[in-house]
Amino acid sequence: MPAAESYPAELKYHSEHDWARIEGTEAVFGITWKAQDMLGELVFFQPPAVGATVAKDGTYGEVESVKAVSDLVAPLSGKVTQVNDKLKSAPETINDDPYGEGWLVRIELADPSEADALLDVEAYKQLLIEE
Repeated sequence: MPAAESYPAELKYHSEHDWARIEGTEAVFGITWKAQDMLGELVFFQPPAVGATVAKDGTYGEVESVKAVSDLVAPLSGKVTQVNDKLKSAPETINDDPYGEGWLVRIELADPSEADALLDVEAYKQLLIEE
């Protein structure tokens, strides 16, 4: 069952509907409720390899739904340290829990100050209104 619409205040948001949870020198990435809602039921997750480098605003993988294939946009730069392997066999977890069990990757941050350019929850909600 898809999750109810929500946007946790502790996250940082990218205008392309990706989020980052900063945890010290690391960050966890995922897609927002809005992104999974626009895509519909997710059927495939193509993650980057552990050890791969991702660049802020660059593509680092893709998700595929019954409607479309969508690139994942990195909210921050760094090295991938973990991929959510559960999503390989159960990509619909992203629809069910986009901020919890549906996280996508964990990275070691290359430049923690990049987070300053991301949107807080209020700015992200304003972006949604303007779209």
